[in-house]
Amino acid sequence: MSLPFHAYLIPLLFLTLPTPSLAAVPCPLNITVLRVVGGGARPSFDSGTQCHYILQALHLLQADYLRRSHRFVPPLNASDSCWSTFQSFINEFEPSFDIRASCGLQTAWISQGCMNITTKQQFEATVPAAATQAVQTNCNQSLDNNSPCALCTTKLSTLLSYLTGPTVGNVTDCRAYTSIYAASLSDQYGATDPGTAKCLFGLDFSSSNSSGKRRAIIIAVVSVFCLLALVLFVGLWAYLRLKKKREGIARGKGTEVGSGLGLDSISQSTTLIRFTFEEIKKATRNFSRDNIIGSGGYGNVYKGTLLDGSQVAFKRFKNCSVAGDASFTHEVEVIASVRHVNLVTLRGYCTATTNLEGHQRIIVTDLMENGSLYDHLFGSAKKNLSWPIRQKIALGTARGLAYLHYGAQPSIIHRDIKASNILLDHKFEAKVADFGLAKFNPEGMTHMSTRVAGTMGYVAPEYALYGQLTERSDVFSFGVVLLELLSGKKALQTDHDGQPSALTDFAWALVRNGSALDVIEDGIPEPGPPEVLEKYVLVAVLCSHPQLYARPTMDQVVKMLETDESVPSLMERPIPFIAGRIDIEKSALSNSGQLCSPTGYQAYTLQGRRISSSKEETEEGSSVSEAVTTD
Repeated sequence: MSLPFHAYLIPLLFLTLPTPSLAAVPCPLNITVLRVVGGGARPSFDSGTQCHYILQALHLLQADYLRRSHRFVPPLNASDSCWSTFQSFINEFEPSFDIRASCGLQTAWISQGCMNITTKQQFEATVPAAATQAVQTNCNQSLDNNSPCALCTTKLSTLLSYLTGPTVGNVTDCRAYTSIYAASLSDQYGATDPGTAKCLFGLDFSSSNSSGKRRAIIIAVVSVFCLLALVLFVGLWAYLRLKKKREGIARGKGTEVGSGLGLDSISQSTTLIRFTFEEIKKATRNFSRDNIIGSGGYGNVYKGTLLDGSQVAFKRFKNCSVAGDASFTHEVEVIASVRHVNLVTLRGYCTATTNLEGHQRIIVTDLMENGSLYDHLFGSAKKNLSWPIRQKIALGTARGLAYLHYGAQPSIIHRDIKASNILLDHKFEAKVADFGLAKFNPEGMTHMSTRVAGTMGYVAPEYALYGQLTERSDVFSFGVVLLELLSGKKALQTDHDGQPSALTDFAWALVRNGSALDVIEDGIPEPGPPEVLEKYVLVAVLCSHPQLYARPTMDQVVKMLETDESVPSLMERPIPFIAGRIDIEKSALSNSGQLCSPTGYQAYTLQGRRISSSKEETEEGSSVSEAVTTD
């Protein structure tokens, strides 16, 4: 019996229908988190850094998603809807800013990240349990203050040594995974906590909220009389301004005629106070010589008292001009971008131009009551610091540098670590200062080639010779400072014959002969245990090794100094070229960092046996110790 025609047609229709594709799903990220933590306000950020802060806000959403679902990134079929949802939120503050187009992001990258890790279980399987336990202990608390935040970020930096695989895209890298993981650990102090948002993601909503509330109160109070008050204010201001100008001319004093309007990137910051030049003159008693507490190639540092009675320090740059505004802006932006208990805190700044004083550029920071480490070791009021204080200074400096290298985003290379740039507060807590030469280090770069700058005696050989700058250039400088702190001797000295002598070579010779404790300064009050003193000497010598890859990272240095972890065995060093050191350093001044040695490379020999002659050591600059420009 034959079937009707339509019986054959129906199966044929099913065969010819296209197979449905994987349907898109709604975005699982909860955008309400940003509204809760921000209170309806956006975080404050400077012009030109929108992409960085927008990605940090996205990481905050991922932390909440990880807490709820145990997944770091949304599924791939939700990527487009997640971008659309996130874009609609950003449009409320930046209507014309297209996230993907402006920041060079691809749609799929929001669902990809570090080492193809997508779940919390995969992350904890990659990182040892001891490391994640340390993060859970130190990060599952309020991170609103500097001290707990510093402890948390220091522990997070240790996780990166286990996350060495590739990152897909540039939305969520391995460094971001550590912050996302830490922020997901607690319901109380998680993604919706302002302290967590500020510490782990650099999102500060407080200034926006406070200014918004103030603005609402002011508008409510003066709305009835706004027109009358505006007219009276303008008239009174114009009258007083004209009167002040005439009185200044009559007395022959300079009048402030400008305020550095070209420094727009600083002016847009809502977290820094902009002081007037007159306020600073009053606070320093017209820059009295009695108020000078420090000086250098940049100018003088004055102590002063603000109207609220607080003691601050004013770093006044000399020989300023509009052409130098870039370097001033750079230092302000570097200090303002970091927050750590062992870094100097920026209060504000002043940019002004007067008839007589010309261009004025001033940085305002907290006053360090105990001056600099240089003052206590080598200054006129030299004090024999006790061992507990020296140990505290060494640990504080190491933690501050470790934060710059592994806690700040992007990481920062200081380039001028020396005793005079380590400031001490009333409790002798070390604060790393003077970021005038600091460099932001783009992620993924092994080194930067740049003009040599710094201070004689503290600069790493590979940087002095070839201009190759890495985080371990700072490690070398830290090693020199630690040797000065332990020995009470300067980085560069002159012997009885008038020949230059390096502290690093002096310490290496003693350690090599088994006399490490002879490096320690005689008569230190409250001396520590010999094994601890010897360990600090070995760490200092290891950090100041002329070969770059023989030095530890600052994270490793902190771990060796504050735990029982042993110091690795020291590698042999090449013969130091002390005789030519000063000539090489002076050539850095005149040749813009293009250094060369007429004698070439020679390796250290022992009993007729050449220890090392590899091309790699030559390229690392192991033939010459430190060199560069002075302040």
